[in-house]
Formats: sequence, C-alpha cells, structure tokens
Amino acid sequence: MSEVTAEGRPPQPDWSALTTEDLVAYRDAENRFRASGAARAITGEPDPGATIQWQQVVLPGRELPVRVYRPTAGRDDEGAGRTDLPLVIHVHGGGFVGTAVQSDWNNSWLAAHLPALVVSVEHRLIDPETPLSAAVDDGWDVLQHVVRHAEEWGIDPARTAVLGESCGALISALAAIRAREAGLRLRAQVLVNPAVDMTGTMFDHDSFTEHARTPTLSLPLLHVFRRLAVPPGTDPRAFSPLHADRLDGLAPALLVVPTHDPLADHGRRYAERLRAAGTPARLAEYPGAGHGFLATPGLAPQAGTARADILAFLRTALAA
Repeated sequence: MSEVTAEGRPPQPDWSALTTEDLVAYRDAENRFRASGAARAITGEPDPGATIQWQQVVLPGRELPVRVYRPTAGRDDEGAGRTDLPLVIHVHGGGFVGTAVQSDWNNSWLAAHLPALVVSVEHRLIDPETPLSAAVDDGWDVLQHVVRHAEEWGIDPARTAVLGESCGALISALAAIRAREAGLRLRAQVLVNPAVDMTGTMFDHDSFTEHARTPTLSLPLLHVFRRLAVPPGTDPRAFSPLHADRLDGLAPALLVVPTHDPLADHGRRYAERLRAAGTPARLAEYPGAGHGFLATPGLAPQAGTARADILAFLRTALAA
C-alpha cells in the first residue's frame, strides 16, 4: 500500500515524545479530515443504496452517537421498508483516533446489499483519562441496547453479527465472548486486521519485526496505543481475546488479515486458537495490503475483494 497522503491531512506526531495535548490536537485534526469530503478519495464514496444518519443511543450513565446505515426505500423489494432486517454492529478502528464516518464505504454497501441494518459505534476514544475498557463497554452496551429494542430498530435480533476493524476488531471479539457468557447468540463475528493481545507478549510475533514501520501503522504508534489502552493497574488479559480462558461456543468468525501489517500474526494466531477451541474460524489473507486497508479503498485495491468476501460470509451467516 502506498503512503496515505491528502491535502488537509495533519502530519503524524512524534510518537516517542507524545504529550496529552499533542494527542488531542492530532486526534481532533485527523478526525475532521476523516469526516471531510476531501477524504472520500481515500475512504470511498457511500453506496447510494443506503441511507446514513447519526442517532443518539441512551446507555447507562451516558449517551453515545451511532452511525446508522439502512437500505434505501425503493432500491428493491428485498431490503426497503423491512422491519426484520439482520443486524450488524460495527466498531471502527483507530483506538485513540477515528470516526464511524471513515467506514461509510463498507458499511453502506453491506446495508444495501446484504441487506441489513448496520449500526456503527462512535465509541469513546482512548486517551490518558479514557482507557480501552470504556470503548469495550461502549461496543457491548450498544449491541445489547439494539438487540433489546429490536422492534424499535426494525431488526430481527436472532440474526445479529459483529464487525470490527483493528482496535474495533478487539472490541468486537470481546463483545462476542461477552455475548456467549450472557446467552446472547450471535450468528457471526468479522474481525478485520485485529489487535487481540494487550499483554506483554503483544509484540512477540514475527509480523512485528517484518513490518515494524509500514506507512499505515508503526511500532512506535502501537506502543503508545498499548500504554494508553491498559494503564498500570489494569489486567491486560481481560482485554486480550488471544489469551481468553475459553474460546469455545463463540459465533463463527472471519479473520480478515492484510499481510503487510505488524498485527498480521495476531489475526493468524487468533484464528488458530478459535479453531482449536471448536469455534469455526476462516482466515482470509490479502497479499500486499497494509493495516486499515478496508477503510482506504482509494489506495488499496484489495479492499474491494475483502468487502465482497465479508458480504458473502455475512450473507450466509445471517440467512433467515
């Protein structure tokens, strides 16, 4: 993947000397870019077969924005106006930066072509005051809320899947584990370039050595992410699906792994652990693709293939 560049995009900070003020300034500027029209050349145009709107979800102790994608009325008889659509809960990547808008290209297409209701969680972003646990709770709480209010959302709660990218894939993987424990049956989980190990072994994989400084993700950035995500006093195993005590009985998984990604081995090892536990897991690798490629179709031709593979997997998993 070539380096992502565009007019108006802020330069990345010096990760080795990052202050809280630097992080907040960079996050605000980068998210303004990702939500801008200028970014569409990189992130792709939304599918006209879906409507997109922001909505507030009232959760315990807070309100959270979600970006809602629904099949457009009049597109066809299959999706428009239905009140029993399958549900896909999506969580964007970025960790301490990112917005659901950056995933419009994929989410609107899934909504239009599955068809399904796709709800993307605008979770709290990680910073020195907000650890990973907050974002994990946001993903899980939105999933529970929409399923519990299925009639209001126009969905069939028995046909629910989770989909996440990068840190969002970690949140989605943890939601799948929580769902098993809570008796909430998911049909599928799709984990795109997932980070699934927040323990001290996070970097003990060959892919971190082979792809330490790619244009889309580097080791210095990942070290900042881990430091903020699991501050001292936090049990990192609680946020590391790769080290979960039990991985049996989970929803069938699709692991989407770009090969030129420091985190590539996380996805590979997690697929192995799921299979060993008896959970169906398909590993789909995309040669030459870099981290975050699904959100940058303007730069990564592999994104189109991955999107089609995700659609096919979810279409089978969410069939009535």
